[in-house]
Amino acid sequence: MTRVLMPFPADAVLAGTINQPLQARLAPVAWRHFPDGESLVTLDDALAGADVAILASLRHTDALALPLRFAAQTAREFGARSVGLIAPYLGYMRQDTRFHPGEAVSTPLFAQFLEETFDWLVTVDPHLHRVERLQSLYRIPAAHVSATPAVARWIAQTVPDAVLIGPDSESEQWVAGIAARSGMPYQVLAKERHGDYDVRVSLPDPAALAGRTPVLIDDIVSSGRTILETHTHLRRLSLPPPLLVAIHPVFAGDAYTRLQEAGLARIVSTDTIPHPSNAIALGADLAAAASILMAASTDSPEDP
Repeated sequence: MTRVLMPFPADAVLAGTINQPLQARLAPVAWRHFPDGESLVTLDDALAGADVAILASLRHTDALALPLRFAAQTAREFGARSVGLIAPYLGYMRQDTRFHPGEAVSTPLFAQFLEETFDWLVTVDPHLHRVERLQSLYRIPAAHVSATPAVARWIAQTVPDAVLIGPDSESEQWVAGIAARSGMPYQVLAKERHGDYDVRVSLPDPAALAGRTPVLIDDIVSSGRTILETHTHLRRLSLPPPLLVAIHPVFAGDAYTRLQEAGLARIVSTDTIPHPSNAIALGADLAAAASILMAASTDSPEDP
């Protein structure tokens, strides 16, 4: 079996941690734009009989969607036996229902788009809301890699006196899992709404943080507003500056700069999205999941 890992340009560093455990030849996708903005993707054309994994973190999903389709279809044209997608960050997960009349429900529509393009999908901790399991959304084989073990190891080794803090109820599933693996205590902030523009957060047991280093954990940090609100609350309690661990470092606009300026002790993230804060590697976990789906996608009665 010949395996080929084809990263898009932004994911070259992550690809270097995946290709060896995946036992795949590295063949980067070249992507450029014509003066009018249209995309041109160029692939290694020696793909006859190969099982291909395209690597693209979907931080900028709209910009990548058509180039992804072009790359996958071209790989098949060049003889690839199967084509899967490793998308460490998976976009279009928030709009899984119609909140207002006339809106498109984009989560299942994007899932259908990927189903039409790829044979399998691997991602890390998708932000599931009303959809309980990634596999219930996709009709192609889909693997949900958990960042919890890697994040727990990093915290246990780097911040042995940590107390983990989730900024809201949605973060509890990740914070509780990381706490259980790292052996650290945790708390989740409660929100109290006193009006449309007056929302206050509070720790259930501030005294339990005495002598410990606060570590804020969230799956997606985009605008950073929730983290900034949490940091302000901790400062009022005279606690030491917290660390922030983000599973997906989206950091929209100037969010990263504002978080740095707020006085956090450190900002770290996993490498699901390329960013200067990347400190927790998930390449081996992605390779293991992709290897299983890559093998399963080509199994047949004739295979040995």
